[in-house]
Amino acid sequence: MTLSEIICLAIEPALRLLPPAMDTVKARVMLLAIGLQESAFAARRQAGNGPARGFWQFELGTPQSRGGVWGVFLHVASRPHLERLCLARRVAFQPEAIHRAIEVDDVLAAGVARLLLFTDPFALPSVTEQQAAWDLYARTWRPGKPHPKNWPANHARAVAEVQS
Repeated sequence: MTLSEIICLAIEPALRLLPPAMDTVKARVMLLAIGLQESAFAARRQAGNGPARGFWQFELGTPQSRGGVWGVFLHVASRPHLERLCLARRVAFQPEAIHRAIEVDDVLAAGVARLLLFTDPFALPSVTEQQAAWDLYARTWRPGKPHPKNWPANHARAVAEVQS
């Protein structure tokens, strides 16, 4: 899938299901950059049948870790939006059901990714703040095997696509 297709088929429909204030250029850049970093929009299931699902590679997490889907499900700021998103996508409002669905529902996956960014206490970085964008990604996704060398190119691609 091209980045334009990801925007048209996943990100824009997801953002239409969330509050209008969540649809910003900054958010679109972050969603594209993180998707490029996590899966290059080529895999909806983690390599080796790992636990992560969807283009944004969400793990289920646990209620105790508050990571992954559980983190978005339990967070006071994202929970009501996630519930409406699940209703719109006809997915049971249960972490396990959401985790299964994001592997096949790119709109839901994009929405959950946007909501995870929403749970961060800091404002989204401007599109020119590549390091701040990396810091946000690392804080919210907590990648087990981060690849910081890939981030500058992924972020630059995302910026170029959103600004085109």
